[in-house]
Amino acid sequence: MANQPITDAATSVYTLDDLAKLTDYSLVDDLNCDPDATESGDDYNPRQVFSGHYVPVKPTPIAQPKYVAHSETLFAELGFDDSLVRTDDFIKVFSGDISDVPMPMRTVGWATGYALSIYGTEYIQQCPFQTGNGYGDGRAISVVEAVVNGKRWEMQLKGAGPTPYCRGGDGRAVLRSSIREFLAQEHMYALGVPTSRSLCMFVSESEQVNRPWYSEGSYATNPDLNVSNPVAISTRVAPSFLRVGQLELFARRARYKAHPAALKELELIVLHLIEREYANEVDHELALEKQIVQLAMAFCERLTTLISHWMRVGYCQGNFNSDNCACGGYTLDYGPFGFMECFEPNFQPWTGGGQHFSFFNQAAAAQTNFNMFCRSLQPLLASAPAALEQLNQINLGFVGVMQDKLENMWAAKLGLQTFNAEIFSELIKLMEKSYVDYTIFFRELVKLPKNISGLSKSFYGPETADLAEQWRLWLQKWQGLIVTDESGKPDLHKASQIMQQVNPKYTWREWLVVPAYQQAGEGDFALVHELQQILTQPFDEQSGEVDSKYNRLKPQAFFAAGGVSHYSCSS
Repeated sequence: MANQPITDAATSVYTLDDLAKLTDYSLVDDLNCDPDATESGDDYNPRQVFSGHYVPVKPTPIAQPKYVAHSETLFAELGFDDSLVRTDDFIKVFSGDISDVPMPMRTVGWATGYALSIYGTEYIQQCPFQTGNGYGDGRAISVVEAVVNGKRWEMQLKGAGPTPYCRGGDGRAVLRSSIREFLAQEHMYALGVPTSRSLCMFVSESEQVNRPWYSEGSYATNPDLNVSNPVAISTRVAPSFLRVGQLELFARRARYKAHPAALKELELIVLHLIEREYANEVDHELALEKQIVQLAMAFCERLTTLISHWMRVGYCQGNFNSDNCACGGYTLDYGPFGFMECFEPNFQPWTGGGQHFSFFNQAAAAQTNFNMFCRSLQPLLASAPAALEQLNQINLGFVGVMQDKLENMWAAKLGLQTFNAEIFSELIKLMEKSYVDYTIFFRELVKLPKNISGLSKSFYGPETADLAEQWRLWLQKWQGLIVTDESGKPDLHKASQIMQQVNPKYTWREWLVVPAYQQAGEGDFALVHELQQILTQPFDEQSGEVDSKYNRLKPQAFFAAGGVSHYSCSS
């Protein structure tokens, strides 16, 4: 499942001038600008945005930017020379100053609005205007859209100051959350999980903001003090940042006839989504209603695949609202996310998330987002009843597609040719009884142990004679079901190879990430770089020193620790 870096990119980008030649701003060129926006992009106060697909916004640079990290893997994919990240022009742009960029790059970025629905329920209450016209990119500003080696990328600054959607916030991101997102995106990519990517990160040497967080040693549920944090800007990259919540916004306006062009704006953004994300899966020569049906089928395939990957690696999104669900079918918005260590079906790292967004409920959360996606397409099919019925059937079929994807994933993790419900059910119960570490357990299973001694490295709970016998019987039954050779006999070597490709050895462990951002706050980025190297090689056997430090159980002191085992929405 590991993604291999592309090192032979045709494009070579050594300077900002080289990047400028690749720019192609399809979103702002093809879609509608908010008619109430300023041409200069000086638009920082919360206000209602009634129409248009984007608002021009000029980023607010951070003071005295200092390099923290960049993704060598992504740079190689893009054909960016590593020296580029240290150039003055590059640092200026990706720390928020786009006032003096080479043509045809643009000196104003853009922010987009979206609607909010939580588990299928539409909300407007958190909007300061109680209308839903104030939701959107409050601190995320896109500044570049470019086509590199035939692939379109959008580059978005997170923490680049306020936009009209900031709802009174300062538009800044702190170093802690920026490091978490930067590392997590590239870790997920290396795990083979569809995701937005990390380009680079800069921190201000002088600018700080206060945020609620946990005092040292706190076991409180919610933050118990305000902490001063350095501000940072991280650049995340994706084919687009179009979200289900964006389609919802325009669909709501179309349903309520909010303005005369509402239905047309919905049509435009759907066509733009198809062009940006599904050009190879949707036939542009077909009538609109048929394109929409193909779009829904393709998104169903991508979204179900994504969730199966999340489950495979123990990832929990924490806050999987429709505005955090990318229409391109990849992981987006690393806010209150977490990776499960001690196995718990209802694992949820975010204190505000609730069980409905917990680990084993992610498939159901995805279903509600897919339902909102389909519902958002319905206004465009009002005069096409046959296509509307096809869309409804695709929506109803999501559960079955999701179930097939999950069963195939569990089968691969266990080295089975086909999913076996009985063996899986028994396994889950045993994992809970033994309090296994999710990642260590499945990696140890790769070695095809015969008894509990081959698994005990992954146990948080005590071993008992009764448990040992239950594991022996399960292991015996399981190994009798694994993939077979041509003669029909179990092929243990083949099974182990399959399992090793889908079960990583190294995972995100929050208690090992905390020291990295704490040291970074003091100006020492060595641990950030160390984690970056380890987390981008999660399937590899690494050195004994790395293994002893990063491939081990969570210490008891960190269970229920605020800011480690759980946290409020990352800022």
